[in-house]
Amino acid sequence: MTEWTFLTNHAHVLLCITEDHDIRLRDLAERVSISERAVKRIVADLERTGYISRQRFGRRNRYEIHTDQPIRSPLARTLEIGALLSLLVPFVSPTI
Repeated sequence: MTEWTFLTNHAHVLLCITEDHDIRLRDLAERVSISERAVKRIVADLERTGYISRQRFGRRNRYEIHTDQPIRSPLARTLEIGALLSLLVPFVSPTI
């Protein structure tokens, strides 16, 4: 039987960034159990679609999550990403 999960790697990366806005790509890769190259692609996707933005501080990035963005799903497009994140990471307020 093939392994599967309810959440995609994009969701896992977004959750990790929600918990630590200063997380390094290397640490993201380790936590999500994917390659650093895959994490770079996912972060670029999240940035391109407006879910996150990043600011450079020296050699580090700081990520900001835009919780007002709609979830990209035909069934949940009326929900904002902040609502989903607040369910999955209870200590995060929807106004991150």
